[in-house]
Amino acid sequence: MKKSFTKLTVAFATLVALLFVGVMSNNHNNVSHAESRAQFSRVYRVAKSKLGSPYVYGAAGANAFDCSGFTSYIYRNSLGVNLPRTAQQQFHSTRRVARRHLRKGDLVFIGSSRRNIYHVGMFIGRGKMIDAQNRGVIRERVHAPWWHVVAYGRVA
Repeated sequence: MKKSFTKLTVAFATLVALLFVGVMSNNHNNVSHAESRAQFSRVYRVAKSKLGSPYVYGAAGANAFDCSGFTSYIYRNSLGVNLPRTAQQQFHSTRRVARRHLRKGDLVFIGSSRRNIYHVGMFIGRGKMIDAQNRGVIRERVHAPWWHVVAYGRVA
């Protein structure tokens, strides 16, 4: 009887330790998620301030933008992150993210293929992005009929 009680106590202690480690791991993940939210808030604040700015091919701010000039501008002026100049170069400089792992602040790459990226916007949640296009800087659906989403990328 004493042996089985000892085994049961050891098993229970092991279970408690595993649960504790799991809870601590989850708390750690929540902390990093909150940091991501804070960073997104900073980037989105800059992006939102440019709503309505006109589209001008090759423009990178502060009063007019093309798509990659816009994403470069908002990351540089909010987090100090320098993104390459073109949508294709930004595609190559970001880490690929699956659609199911998409987070606010990730970049949405649009084109005919991974070798032909011609547009980029920033995901803002609820199926929408903010981007600079022929109607200027606007919020719009990511999966609009006129876009062919090729990939998503996370800015390091």
